[in-house]
Amino acid sequence: MPPEEQPAEKALKDFISVDPASKYTFDSERNAPTSEICREKDRECVKLQMHSKKMFESMQDLGFFCVLPMDPARTYIECTPLPK
Repeated sequence: MPPEEQPAEKALKDFISVDPASKYTFDSERNAPTSEICREKDRECVKLQMHSKKMFESMQDLGFFCVLPMDPARTYIECTPLPK
């Protein structure tokens, strides 16, 4: 039996399911227990109880390629959906 999904992971999946083809960005303070993820198309954002490392892993599990932006002054992570 698969383990139960954590509330933050379910909230992330629900947020992504609105537009899975969109580009997303997320950011959080270093070692903060919360992260903010935004849908680039409509700039809608949600805060989730998830460390940035877990957010990165979860986005990859959902089929996104996540990287730092080219501008070194930016600290957020950009996630683009991988082709299916």
